[in-house]
Amino acid sequence: MVKYFAFILRQGIFSGKSPLFMSKKILDALEGTPLSTLQNEISRRRTFAIISHPDAGKTTLTEKFLLYGGAIAQAGEVKGKRARAATSDWMEIEKQRGISVTSSVMQFQHDGYCINILDTPGHQDFSEDTYRTLMAADSAVMVIDGAKGVEPQTRKLFKVCAMRNIPIFTFINKMDRETRDPLELCEEVERELGIDTYAMNWPIGCGKEFQGVYDRQKARILFFSAEGKGRRAASTEVHLDDPAVADHIGEARWRALRDDVELLGAGRDFDMEAIRSGKLSPVFFGSALTNFGIEPFLESFLELTTPPLSRESDSGVVDAFDENFSAFVFKIQANMNKAHRDRIAFMRICSGKFQRDTEYYHMQSGKKLRLSQPQQMLAAEREIIEEAYAGDIIGVFDPGMFAIGDTITVPSRKFKFRGIPTFEPEHFMRVSPKDTMKRKQFIKGTEQIAQEGAIQIFKIPFAGMEEVIVGVVGTLQFDVFEYRMKNEYGVDMRMSGLPYDHLRLISASPCAPKDLTLCADAALLEDFRGRSLIAYSGEWPVGYLLKHNPGLELSESLSMSI
Repeated sequence: MVKYFAFILRQGIFSGKSPLFMSKKILDALEGTPLSTLQNEISRRRTFAIISHPDAGKTTLTEKFLLYGGAIAQAGEVKGKRARAATSDWMEIEKQRGISVTSSVMQFQHDGYCINILDTPGHQDFSEDTYRTLMAADSAVMVIDGAKGVEPQTRKLFKVCAMRNIPIFTFINKMDRETRDPLELCEEVERELGIDTYAMNWPIGCGKEFQGVYDRQKARILFFSAEGKGRRAASTEVHLDDPAVADHIGEARWRALRDDVELLGAGRDFDMEAIRSGKLSPVFFGSALTNFGIEPFLESFLELTTPPLSRESDSGVVDAFDENFSAFVFKIQANMNKAHRDRIAFMRICSGKFQRDTEYYHMQSGKKLRLSQPQQMLAAEREIIEEAYAGDIIGVFDPGMFAIGDTITVPSRKFKFRGIPTFEPEHFMRVSPKDTMKRKQFIKGTEQIAQEGAIQIFKIPFAGMEEVIVGVVGTLQFDVFEYRMKNEYGVDMRMSGLPYDHLRLISASPCAPKDLTLCADAALLEDFRGRSLIAYSGEWPVGYLLKHNPGLELSESLSMSI
């Protein structure tokens, strides 16, 4: 009976208050007899994405998680002239600009848990990559700048999380600088994002006077002191009623802290079920730069999050604890290793156990395959692994057969996971190589980068590949595309803007697409699936097209349904 109770706790089904700080070690003791290896390994997985507005400290926080998990010995600052590049920023352009332009994957062990972190691009121009990454996560950490509060990109990313009802944890960062009132920040999160909040801890001071946090669940004060640049912060634990607190922070601040604690106690109750359903966000305060509050946040986060969640497929719900392996591709990245010019397909394992050199089935091609060199990631660093479990993110070499959204299963069980939507591009450019002798490299580069989902490429019907039309969600993607074509494929390009800002798929046509009556603000394009599309500017052309082409139907979705 005790063993069964522990198993329920592992799966995050229990909704009471008692298991709030039930660590894996305690669960093991409760069980007496350990669960099966498969159940145990899946139970200790935690897979989450870190999201934020640009420059809120997301990548710095990621590095500090790695630091406390023992994955790196010392974190490098992201900012500053003499700073090392962030661990998660592996692409050269990321190091130059100091921002993340592509998602990265990192796995490490901490306190009995196996943690998979998905670091996402903060810039809105790369929101499509972030969306796909969130599809692979079971929970999200939302980083907010304590001085700026909720910013536009935070709102957009939050909506994506809310659509999936995944747990969202809020980390209010940069408490080592002058910030807004903590209560005001919590109220803004509730007002702007439409989610309830529960402060798990409360800051003591801010800016240069930021000294620590009050842990509400354990009724203790944690005072922090720096141990050196890029290293772990030391903490001293003191009870709130200890007279030494007043001596340390001053009588006035001690009284203010007691008042704040009393005020918080009169507010909303902690509700585990609401957290697990994405309706209540636990809020933590700290500073990723100084490491203050990072370790308690990581510990609480791991104890509050669930093991890998079940996934929907076209044949029903797939349980993560099912012994049969299944996974889907959520990201493809070319040229992570410049020496080998390789392509890596990132897979989120959804159920069962993955084993190297085992025969699996690729649903989209209908072919059996063996994945002989599966890799575990720490940003750009890779290690060949023999096995992995539900919740893990692995990378496999892609010979060109994988696409984003593909499903891999065991041959005896065939189904497809729900597809990953494609965003409508809002900016278009006509692109061609300056050197016609580089045509082969040009075609290879544009196709491979398009397969990653970073750009979308189209062609003029009945025209060759001497030039292509590139569509992107944000203009910064053009800069990244141009940089990568030059540095990874050796191709200098001519790029000229086009006046279109909308793209619609032709779902039904009264005649051959080439015979449609078009207006001056619209153009007929073809994607590399052979589908016909209309690019146009403004809303007026849609009415013109439908009026002059009776029977024409345009779809707003560019995605292929499964």
